[in-house]
Amino acid sequence: MASSDHSMGFEPADRLARDQESVRRRFWIKLKQVVAQLPFAEDLLAAYYCAFDKETPRHVQAALLGAVAYFIVPFDFMPDVLPLLGFTDDAAVLATAIRMVASHITQEHRDAARAALKRGIDTAEATE
Repeated sequence: MASSDHSMGFEPADRLARDQESVRRRFWIKLKQVVAQLPFAEDLLAAYYCAFDKETPRHVQAALLGAVAYFIVPFDFMPDVLPLLGFTDDAAVLATAIRMVASHITQEHRDAARAALKRGIDTAEATE
């Protein structure tokens, strides 16, 4: 993806999204650290499962990987350490990506996300 004036600082997430193995590894590390603070954890996990589903079209994977990558970059518009406000930008990016590709996030992806949260993040990562 070429950088442009309207990219609004998403370049690090765009670069990271191209490295799927790094996204996988860093996603689970960050999710473990913050899952208790995320009211949108289930949506984030459903987007993650959809992004890595081989049946998901490439353009959908790209949109969701960008959103997931934005979640894991260590710096963003609202630092994640700010109480209550820290994840609002992450939630907005994720919500926008999900809205764009909602028809591709299947009930299987949502069920996998719910199951991962139910059994615990460490177990979910191990079965990944």
